[in-house]
Amino acid sequence: MVDLHGQYLRIKDEIDQSIQKVLNSTAFIQGPEVENFARALAEYTGAKFVIPCANGTDALQIAMMCLGFKPGDEIILPVHTYVATAEVIALLGLTPVFADVDEDTFNINVDQLEEKITNNTVAIVPVHLYGQCAHLEPILKLAEKYSLAVIEDAAQSLSAVYTFKDGTRKKAGIMGTIGTTSFFPSKNLGCFGDGGALFTDDEKLAEKIKMIANHGQKIKYHHEVVGINSRLDTLQAAILNVKLRYLDDYSRKRNEVASYYDAALADVPGLKIPFRTPYSTHVFHQYTIKIPNERRDAFKAFLAKEGIPTMIYYPVPLHFQKAYRRPGVKEGSFPVTENLSKVVISLPIHTEMEPDQMEFICNKIKDYFHS
Repeated sequence: MVDLHGQYLRIKDEIDQSIQKVLNSTAFIQGPEVENFARALAEYTGAKFVIPCANGTDALQIAMMCLGFKPGDEIILPVHTYVATAEVIALLGLTPVFADVDEDTFNINVDQLEEKITNNTVAIVPVHLYGQCAHLEPILKLAEKYSLAVIEDAAQSLSAVYTFKDGTRKKAGIMGTIGTTSFFPSKNLGCFGDGGALFTDDEKLAEKIKMIANHGQKIKYHHEVVGINSRLDTLQAAILNVKLRYLDDYSRKRNEVASYYDAALADVPGLKIPFRTPYSTHVFHQYTIKIPNERRDAFKAFLAKEGIPTMIYYPVPLHFQKAYRRPGVKEGSFPVTENLSKVVISLPIHTEMEPDQMEFICNKIKDYFHS
């Protein structure tokens, strides 16, 4: 699904030198590379403040802790997403309120949001799934109307660009109250372990985020708020400093693969290629197609026999997960997500794919549907 080894070999000398510099300094915790990376990522995204942390899940938790949500407060999120988005809400004693997604974009259905808002609602968490932004402009307007925070989960969409109606363009993660992302190795900007970051334009929020991520302290041994221990490792920051310089090139290469797939598979009967929105660029963290329910699993098995990996994101909707079941929420409650869980499947897409690999994959897919 992703060729991390091949990607490493292309920039091996730069990566190795960057790692060796940290080893020579032995500044393994909060070394200068961490601050250097934060500044570089802020410049790249346009965020005023970037605060690195240990992983993307921590980033979401820190954002919610920073905003002072209290047990019982409700947070609206898409039901078609990775569990981490809901997990931190539940861990903090907050209440996840699921919304269905759009069947074409896979992102949260903005038309359903207002009906989900109650007196207990404090935030909306749009997830920019698979590599393109959720429809942020109406979400931000709704949040302003009801005085809600917007926490962007940009773990799969870093470097995607959203265009507002007035022509303003902003990168994923910097449009809401706080943005979060992950540097898990398979992400478009991935390190060689775990890592994450938060984005905000609010200086006071940035200071509080820094404190929370550092045991709630601004000055050592003086703990102003309850915090956690969530630091980006210096070695990982050193690696990310190098890879950030290649992020636009990585996005371009992923789009080249996606365009090849689009052209080769557009007319395959029974297969639907990804929809590209007019308001967001797509960085194709995943290339997710739809196959009719009765054929999806057989299709996956066929490709596996041919040595072609695929993944299903996500086979069990959150409202069906034992940990997140709620009274009155049953089968049929979120029909779009329930259908997507049965028909979506993601094809290999990464920066190191060669034309012969793409041709082989597409030919095998055509063989399956024309057999």
